[in-house]
Amino acid sequence: MPYGDVMKARVRGEERRAEIVGAALEVIAERGYRGASLTAVAERVGLTQQGLLHHFPTKEALLVAVLQDRDRWDAVPDSQWRTDLLASLVEYNAMRPAIIQTFSALLGESVTEGHPARGYFTERYARVRASMTAVLRSEYGDLLPSGLTPERTAPLLVAVMDGLQYQWLLDPDSVDMPGAFRDFLRLLGERVD
Repeated sequence: MPYGDVMKARVRGEERRAEIVGAALEVIAERGYRGASLTAVAERVGLTQQGLLHHFPTKEALLVAVLQDRDRWDAVPDSQWRTDLLASLVEYNAMRPAIIQTFSALLGESVTEGHPARGYFTERYARVRASMTAVLRSEYGDLLPSGLTPERTAPLLVAVMDGLQYQWLLDPDSVDMPGAFRDFLRLLGERVD
């Protein structure tokens, strides 16, 4: 097979994989991971289940691809995070409800024993807390105006980000996710006596 044909086939394969991951994201957002089936994902992209298995041999492999794509969309090098960039990320997330819904569904399900995404989220939260600690230390030093350390504040920052996503998904007309997050950032800078 000529090199050009090999490259075209590779590009088509990558495009098909991306299409499958997009369909999986939609199906998981609608049904959760446990309720999502490979058949439903395959049907959404016009494949048989066997055709889907050619690209993703297991449901877990497809889940990993969905999670990796989500991380790529939010990827900003740790050294570049600042609280104003976090506020921009929250604003950007408000434009991607399907991705936020998928992430939230998987996160909620992952707390159950034996869920295939449990290890991913455990590791991810450890990384995110460490990253948020670095952001807070860079911005405030060893103590925030409240007297809390960056290590004590980082889990609260992460909880606010994720908690706002759940509230916004449930009632987007009543919850201004970007505005509420900016309000929280203002609270971080307030002195508490």
